[in-house]
Amino acid sequence: MAWRNVWRNRRRSLVTVAAMSLALLVMILYSGLVDGYLQQMERSILDLEVGDLQIHAPDYRDNPSLYTWIEEPERLLAALEGAGYEASGRVLAFGLAAAGESSAGISFRGVDVARDARVSRIGLEVAAGEWVDEADPKGVVVGRRLARTLGLSPGAEVVVLTQGTDGAMAYDLYRVRGVLRSVADATDRAGFFMTASALRELVGVPEGVHQIIVRRPAGAGLADAALGVEDVAGLLDVKTWRQLLPTLSSLLESTRGIMIAMFVLVYSAIAILILNAMLMAVFERIRELGVLKALGVGPFAVLRLILLESGIQTGLAILIGVGLGIPGMFYLSRYGIDLASLAGVSILGIAIDPVWRASVALENFTQPVFALVCIVALAVIYPACKAAWIQPVEAMRYR
Repeated sequence: MAWRNVWRNRRRSLVTVAAMSLALLVMILYSGLVDGYLQQMERSILDLEVGDLQIHAPDYRDNPSLYTWIEEPERLLAALEGAGYEASGRVLAFGLAAAGESSAGISFRGVDVARDARVSRIGLEVAAGEWVDEADPKGVVVGRRLARTLGLSPGAEVVVLTQGTDGAMAYDLYRVRGVLRSVADATDRAGFFMTASALRELVGVPEGVHQIIVRRPAGAGLADAALGVEDVAGLLDVKTWRQLLPTLSSLLESTRGIMIAMFVLVYSAIAILILNAMLMAVFERIRELGVLKALGVGPFAVLRLILLESGIQTGLAILIGVGLGIPGMFYLSRYGIDLASLAGVSILGIAIDPVWRASVALENFTQPVFALVCIVALAVIYPACKAAWIQPVEAMRYR
């Protein structure tokens, strides 16, 4: 009977099912794209230069100084690795670079090539040339905008000037090994990468590092990882990436809130549509429902009939929505949406992949389906109750 009633007004039922199917499909694809965006953004933040956590000497972040370094870094790095954390130290400094008639301020970053490759993929972001090599202490890699400002390309020579730990001016001539693609505003504008040993020799830092980048073990929570690193680091300053980049962290959290708001907005419209459709179906059949009640059909049987009718429509919508969502998610996860026409995509100074891909997970299907079922159940309660408790005498007189 419920199946027959659904198709008594074929056009209305098809519109209702189509609307629910479209809403479900949109929410499946949207949730996949949002999750993909969040994961892609977080990977861009963590995998390039920030890491999950960073360790600095006390007060270094408030007052960066060449003289404020972490002592005995090898012992600390070994302890972190023994605790299950990948870590790498960096020597940092600031100075001036010149080539031809151009000059620009630079941020020196001395890296341990082997260890740094385990905590950062910055070495894979070389657009032209090669990454720094311990066998070539005079070879450097520069940021994209810095290379453009100074007119540098692989093989070009660049003079650098800075202050050493002895207070004297330190300068030397280096050869550009590579130029990075767009990574982040600060790196693009002033990034100057070289081996840690070469930078130590230039500025006269005999030992220690200014920064240690730490990556947490797979599956470990960020808060738990921070506690573990703090136990190893002792009195040193340990900060998570969320503490280092609070604005970006807030942006990612607010994006999840926007996704929930979109769910509420779309499904509210569907709820109104379902409420209207079921009310019309009830009013069209008031006399029929009155006859059923007069024949002894109880209110709960009528209630079950109306709920079953909406359940049939919802079930069809789920089959259609999920059936279209599976190939849609496959396409978006594999090929994505190319945003290259925007001439590069960056969020708060962090460059991200211009191809926006969806993330495929079971939750991207189950959550929209569950939300749709709940919304339909809430929307159909009033029409179902009205039909269930209608009085036979009043129904028979209804015109």
